[in-house]
Amino acid sequence: MDNNTLRASLLSPMLDPASGVALYRQLYEAMRQAILQGTLSAGTKLPSTRTLAQTLGISRTTVIQAFDQLLAEGYIYGKAGSGTYVAQVLPDELLRLPAGQAHKDEVETVSPPSSPLSQRGKMIAASAVAPVQKWDQIIQHQAFRHGIPALHEFPFKLWSQLATRRWKHIEPACFGYSNPAGYRPLRQEIARYLQAARGVHCTEEQIVIMAGSQQALHLAVQLLIDPGDEVWIEDPCYMGARGALLSGGARLVSVPVDDEGLNVAQGIVSSPRARMAYVTPSHQFPVGAVMSLSRRLALLRWASQSTSWILEDDYDSEYRYTGHPLASLQGLDQAGRVIYIGTFSKVLFPALRLGYLVSPPELIDAFRAARAAADRHAHMLDQMVLTDFMAQEHFARHLRRMRSLYEERQAILLEAILKELGDILSVKAASAGMNLLAHLPSYLQDTTVAQQAAGSGVSVTPISKYYIQHPPLNALLLGYAAYSQQEIYQGIHRLARVLR
Repeated sequence: MDNNTLRASLLSPMLDPASGVALYRQLYEAMRQAILQGTLSAGTKLPSTRTLAQTLGISRTTVIQAFDQLLAEGYIYGKAGSGTYVAQVLPDELLRLPAGQAHKDEVETVSPPSSPLSQRGKMIAASAVAPVQKWDQIIQHQAFRHGIPALHEFPFKLWSQLATRRWKHIEPACFGYSNPAGYRPLRQEIARYLQAARGVHCTEEQIVIMAGSQQALHLAVQLLIDPGDEVWIEDPCYMGARGALLSGGARLVSVPVDDEGLNVAQGIVSSPRARMAYVTPSHQFPVGAVMSLSRRLALLRWASQSTSWILEDDYDSEYRYTGHPLASLQGLDQAGRVIYIGTFSKVLFPALRLGYLVSPPELIDAFRAARAAADRHAHMLDQMVLTDFMAQEHFARHLRRMRSLYEERQAILLEAILKELGDILSVKAASAGMNLLAHLPSYLQDTTVAQQAAGSGVSVTPISKYYIQHPPLNALLLGYAAYSQQEIYQGIHRLARVLR
């Protein structure tokens, strides 16, 4: 089916911008009806979001939002490297048994399904942050990949000494199964750190050790979201959170972000009874906004009144260069609606795969059970070594050192941009984090620049890929934490050749 045929078959009447119904919702309904009526038959390959947007004369983000909803509800599925297709078995068909089927012989031969995946499995496979088969091809240390700490500066010799000492004195009982919530001394150290540094109100009993923040997101979604539940998500948003929510069957309600963070009032207008809100209030990813106190209080008030949950992802709050780190949203919560998530990937090293979740008291047992069901518990020796690393103040010293180093590297990157690309890129210092946002002029497209830069050995991330529905910024995300002065200069020099 070509694009013109698709347009004619899907849209009758045509999309109406003046109808009062969001365009993405109109497109979603039109495609859903075409699928249910058989106009778009099972297995039909759909045009790319870019092609369909051009055909219909609407924005690509509108098409992506419609596709995301269809994907979440099981009407379509994606094949890595191939495209998007109409599902073989539709969710509407799963809700009813075809006439006469209940009386068929139970041993009747059944044809194998065209896809080995369940509807949820299709959602999970389609929500991958990066194609798994291409992961080994990604150059891990290439300026300016974002979210990577300065791995060359980590005290691995000290870490090795702590691990060796633990191995010499470890008890045989530690080689068995352990508490799903995690090693108690580590939970005690984390609780002390969060209380002092982040203003989190918690005890060790509320902490569950996770295999990174991504596992915490997935388990929270599995425990608290039913398929079809509406969830607020920042627009633009962290792709890992978007994937976790979609794989759980959530209906994403994109809420715009401005200089004060998540626009709570707009979220209430769009979905006043949403089941959950996902936020990065201390340093919004990817644009870097800090949620104002008035917005934080409004969000907490909404959650309390609607009995909704808030997922607070505090992924890099340790790196703040002006003043002290901001207090957590959880520390302001009086109703027990905030689930706080943190990680050691940004402050230590990603391969450690240790993070944590601070549960409201009423959910503690449920989160421990979910952790046990997922993979029983985290690696015991790693938890012990991290406990020693924190208890002996190495963690605090490392944070202070990295905070100073990253502030210095941000200044180097700003200087290099001003010198070589000051007439093209618009960029200003960030008060926190490990990345800078560089705005492009209108005649350059961030996705095109990123693609061409990759061919020149520079990894920059187009900010537009993080948007769901609202008009995207035209900018690049530049990570600087992992790169030396020489690597930063070389990276900007290569990027300048691309842009010019």
